This record gives sequence, structure tokens and C-alpha cells, in this order.
Amino acid sequence: MNLGDVTSRYMERTPGSRLLYERAVKVIPGGVSHNIRFFDPYPFYTVKAKGAYIWDVDGNRYCDYWMGHTGLILGHSPDVVVDALMKQIEYGTHFGTANKLELELAEKVIEIVPCAEMVRFCNSGTEATMYAVRLARAYTGRKRIVKITGGWHGGNTLLNKCVSLPLDKPESTGIAPEEQMYVDAIPFNDLEAFRRILSDKRGEIACIIMEPMLKGCIPADREYLKGLREESSRNDVVLIFDEVITGFRLSLGGAEEYYNVEADMVTMGKILGGGLPIGAVAGVSDIMERANPRKYGKGELCWIGGGTFSANPLTMTAGLATIRFLEENKERVYGKIGRLGDEARKQIDKLFRDHGIKHSVVGLGSLLNMFITSEDIEIRRYEDFKHIDHASTSRFYKALMLKSIFFLPEHTGAISYAHSDGDIKYLIESTEEVLVELKQS
Repeated sequence: MNLGDVTSRYMERTPGSRLLYERAVKVIPGGVSHNIRFFDPYPFYTVKAKGAYIWDVDGNRYCDYWMGHTGLILGHSPDVVVDALMKQIEYGTHFGTANKLELELAEKVIEIVPCAEMVRFCNSGTEATMYAVRLARAYTGRKRIVKITGGWHGGNTLLNKCVSLPLDKPESTGIAPEEQMYVDAIPFNDLEAFRRILSDKRGEIACIIMEPMLKGCIPADREYLKGLREESSRNDVVLIFDEVITGFRLSLGGAEEYYNVEADMVTMGKILGGGLPIGAVAGVSDIMERANPRKYGKGELCWIGGGTFSANPLTMTAGLATIRFLEENKERVYGKIGRLGDEARKQIDKLFRDHGIKHSVVGLGSLLNMFITSEDIEIRRYEDFKHIDHASTSRFYKALMLKSIFFLPEHTGAISYAHSDGDIKYLIESTEEVLVELKQS
């Protein structure tokens, strides 16, 4: 399958981006500061973003479904956040000291997130997952960590294992094998696999860390999460939900609230920062207190740092404005984005079926992803990704760009509160046009 001259058409409408990329590869490895932001032949360069839209250097406007790595639940530059930032910036952009905003956002997280009795802020989801597994080891006195095959928990060394195919190759050079010798990966949505490793490694496992939606788009079975909770409690294993994507998105209380399953710790980022850099690890106080420097000295304290810019007043301000808006408008926001997500997935799935194209449409709530596959399959775990036709899927997404719709190819899309019914209607209409072109090419 191909979409004819999709690449040449893309290059014709983005000459300014091509010139910028040619400059970028000379000073930035690969021309990008995050590997996934590259797509062939080069990414377009954004100069402006507002609401549901972004504009590139060539003046092209796109309806954006990437939404800042899914982090912008209210859309780009929402007035409620921009206004709060403008007020705060007069008082300082960075303090490097404790501040009231940090306390207020921490109290709000504890009020909303089911398992959160204490929280520590940092600067990224990568830091949050690194600190979470370190806390679990400190609390249990055990070394072994269990993760899910295909699970992405940022770039931290321990968890950068079994993320992508082929699984028998390391995810990155520069990581010594012995650094990951106590990390095991098991399939998603497979409770028996967790039970087996609990039996095989009895008394060795500190924690299991997992995304309630694998790669942000494959939902966990409700009974699977309940089973993980039961088995973790039975075996004194710390259950960590990586909610960097699902936190404040599946519901105000994240996947914990949506599935009615409480973890021992959650990691958060993206939406919590209101469009600015953030990470956070939260959980029950017995575990979190291991990071209390007033209680533990050297050799006992679990150092989870935070970083120079942790609890930065601008990030705290943006986060507070966002979370307060979500809380005050809970039914309206989640009702709208969930309805739009359901409609998009339902209609796009129908279009693929009507056109006889093997596919899988996945997601939940306001999150969605579409794959062209070698056979019709319901993707329920990472091992099912072997059926994805990556070349055709990537061309499909690039063809949508030619219609001024942006999904980062093959990555989870997100619908924001700024998207309208008209935007979703246009997405569905454009998808049909692309599928017709796909069949004719």
C-alpha cells in the first residue's frame, strides 16, 4: 500500500521547514530534541499554537491531535492559563526556594488523586518514574522491578528495556546490561504472567510499574488491574501506575478513578504542568516518607531530588490554573472530550471496515490511535504490534497532514477541550478521503 506522491506533496507545502531542518541537523543530533518528533522526510516547524490549532513556518494551519505529547487537555495557550502566567511572571520566573504555589498544587493533587497522600514534584515524567522505582526499592528492601513489555517510562536507564521491537536488542547503546539485570518485562493484560513471575522470583520483587493504557492508547482490562492490585498486596509488592499520560485525562482522578483501582504510587506529568515542564511522584505516606530528610539520614534516606527547576513558580501557576479549571468544569470537560473521542474512534473504525482495509483503532476517552495492519486484529498488548504495517500507517498519517490534520505518525492522538464537533467531523471526512486515495494508489 502507498499513497503515491504524499512525500513530494508534503515537501511542496513545507519548504521553510525543509530549510530549517537542514540547518538543525548541523547543530542538533538528528535535527530534533526528542527522537519521536522526527518523521520522514523532515518535521514541519511550528511558530504558533492556539486552541485546537498550530501553524508552521510556511503558514499552514493544522488541527492538532498531538497536543503537546497529549499534555494539553485544554488546548494550546488557554486563556485561563495564559492570564495566570502573566500575573505570576511579574513576581518572578524562578525562585529556587519553597513557595506557596508548590504547596497549593500539592494539596490539590492529594485532594484529587486517589492514592496520593504525599507528593514530590520534579521536572519530567522520566524523573518521576526513576524516583518511583527507587522509592519502591527503598521501602521494600528488594531489588527486582517488573515492567510491561512495550511500556515507555521515559528515558531512565532502569526502565528503558523491552520498549520496542525487536525485543532481543537493547533499546539504547550506552546502557550496561548489568544496569538492567534486575528488571523483568511481562506482557500487558496478562495477569497469569504476573502471577508466574511472582512465583519464580518470590520475595525479590520490589514493584511493578505499568501504564493503565499501554503506550497511551491500549486500555487495560478492568479485571486485569484489579488482579494486579490483589496480587501486589498479597505479595507485598508496590504497585505503581505510570499516569504521565492518563493522569487527569481519563478522568479528573486519572486511571485510578476511572478503573476504581488504587495503586500505591502514581507518576504524573504532562497535564499537571498546564503546558509547562513537570513531573511528580505521589503515593501513600509510608512509601513517600522514605524521601523525608528530617526523618532519615545518609544510608537510610531515599534521595529522589527534584532538580533546580522543581516546583518552579510558573509551572506551579499553570498547573494550578489547569487543575482548578478541570475540577470546576469536570462534567462539561470530560463529557465533551470523551464524547468526541468515542465518535472519532467509532466512525474511523467504520470507515476502515467499509473500505475493506485491515486495521486497528484503539484508545479510550479522549485518546485514540489508528493502525493499518497485515490482518484485522484487536490490539491488546505490545506483542500485537508485529501485525502493524508501519509504512502504510505512517503514510496514512502524513496524508492527513496534507489535509491540515496533525497526528504525530503512529503515536497516540489526544482530543482537547478546545476541539469542536466540527473538527471531529472534518477529521472523519478527511479520513475517508485518505482511505479512498489509499485504495486507488
